[in-house]
Amino acid sequence: MAKQNVAEQFVDILTRAGVKRLYGVVGDSLNPVVDAVRRNSAIDWIHVRHEESAAFAASAEAQITGSLAACAGSCGPGNLHLINGLYDAHRSMAPVLALASHIPSSEIGLGYFQETHPDRLFAECSHYSEMISSPQQMPRLLQTAIQNAVGRSGVSVVTLPGDIADRPAPEKAAETALVTSRPTVRPGDAEIDRLVEMIDEAGKVTLFCGSGTAGAHAEVMEFAGKIKSPVGHALRGKEWIQYDNPFDVGMSGLLGYGAAYEATHECDLLILLGTDFPYNAFLPDDVKIAQVDVRPENLGRRSKLDLAVWGDVRETLRCLIPRVREKKNRRFLDRMLKKHADALEGVVKAYTRKVEKHTPIHPEYVASVLDEVASDDAVFTVDTGMCNVWAARYISPNGRRRVIGSFSHGSMANALPMAIGAQFTDRKRQVVSMSGDGGFSMLMGDFLTLVQYDLPVKVVLFNNSSLGMVELEMLVAGLPSYGTANKNPDFAAVARACGAYGVRVEKPKDLPGALRDAFKHKGPALVDVVTDPNALSIPPKIKAEMVTGFALSASKIVLDGGVGRMLQMARSNLRNVPRF
Repeated sequence: MAKQNVAEQFVDILTRAGVKRLYGVVGDSLNPVVDAVRRNSAIDWIHVRHEESAAFAASAEAQITGSLAACAGSCGPGNLHLINGLYDAHRSMAPVLALASHIPSSEIGLGYFQETHPDRLFAECSHYSEMISSPQQMPRLLQTAIQNAVGRSGVSVVTLPGDIADRPAPEKAAETALVTSRPTVRPGDAEIDRLVEMIDEAGKVTLFCGSGTAGAHAEVMEFAGKIKSPVGHALRGKEWIQYDNPFDVGMSGLLGYGAAYEATHECDLLILLGTDFPYNAFLPDDVKIAQVDVRPENLGRRSKLDLAVWGDVRETLRCLIPRVREKKNRRFLDRMLKKHADALEGVVKAYTRKVEKHTPIHPEYVASVLDEVASDDAVFTVDTGMCNVWAARYISPNGRRRVIGSFSHGSMANALPMAIGAQFTDRKRQVVSMSGDGGFSMLMGDFLTLVQYDLPVKVVLFNNSSLGMVELEMLVAGLPSYGTANKNPDFAAVARACGAYGVRVEKPKDLPGALRDAFKHKGPALVDVVTDPNALSIPPKIKAEMVTGFALSASKIVLDGGVGRMLQMARSNLRNVPRF
């Protein structure tokens, strides 16, 4: 049997860790690894058109599967292109292993062609970033990188010079066990005791939930029912907590709606569950706050805490539910539910009034129709900007759908490459990229990746020929819009020229049929929807300190935002609430 080289051993370890695909662009320093992938039936090389797309795709795959995913870039500019997608993966807590191949080891530090220092460059967007300097070092270093990525939920980067990759691997390298899943973490007894006391003493409790409530929906509902608590959520908590939720009061933050803001400010005790909600201006400073998070570094960095609880949300709630006293008084909960429903009733007309005749098409209407016709288990990947608003307000979670975006890093152009990674996990599952024209055109080259691999991703393009969120930010600052207009082609014609299905929609009455036809198509498809650039959105509660870095305008062209099917949920939750 031929002796393995380092690249072959590297790939074998990846496959033992469960990696099924390596996303990237080939290049000379990367060639030994790519060739090792070619000869290994357990893993596929996914050739994208830009390394940034490779990192975004790996991030999405990791978020969908919960398992390690991987990407790679050749030396210098090749692996440098990975950095934006890796920042997003790291901030999204996606377990991703990035291979940054490097110049010949004998030339490092001597100003060689394409020289960079990847082990330094990626340090800020990873838990672990190290360079392999010898074949003997590789197995243990790669194992450490994998365990950091999986165990700490984020990015690890391994820098590998091309000449090292091509050397013989050490004989009898230890095949040590790899960490491929995370443990649960139970809080200490003292923290549980104190939290029980705080809950029992408080007359009005509100729960505010983030992505850390994934897998804990049943426990949150049982807990909220026992203590009669309204349940609000951050954007990343929406898909995990909003569905089948009789205590739902909406979302707080820059894209917020409903009564979540009031519920967090009018309670006696606010409990933050698995959220690293970034906007402290939306959090109260005059109520008691307890925070539960499995990542101790998140505790207290957004607001002053009265109690920090280090633990999984589900395990913490399992400890609390049998111990807290059931509250009998639900007046606060009922008042917040009514306020939430009233708030949604007041804004729903913004997207229902004459939408069938309004041109350019209301983007709210596009999102609302998309929500109706998409599959119950669809994966939505969402571009940053106004697409975030429409997804937050119109895409209805149900426990089976997924909504993935650059919600913490806020990068443009993430939706299309994320859809690539999501679709590779299951070709039969519907994947919808909610793309803005700015984001789509930035990494449009990877639409060709859909065609090359015949991935049945459906791109729904919200085409307002502008950078809508940036334009709104200029309005906030009192500046005229400048440099925000896009002169776009007929994107549907571009899609057809690439060999995909493409249709352009300019009239509202044509939209439902166009979406259904695209969804029926077996291969990649693009629906280019010409939308109204004046359809913009603002948060429900605004203070001066909330404006920085966000879009706010007093102009009458700014809509207060529709809410789609969330109004139906709010109305149903009011059935047992007494009228005030």
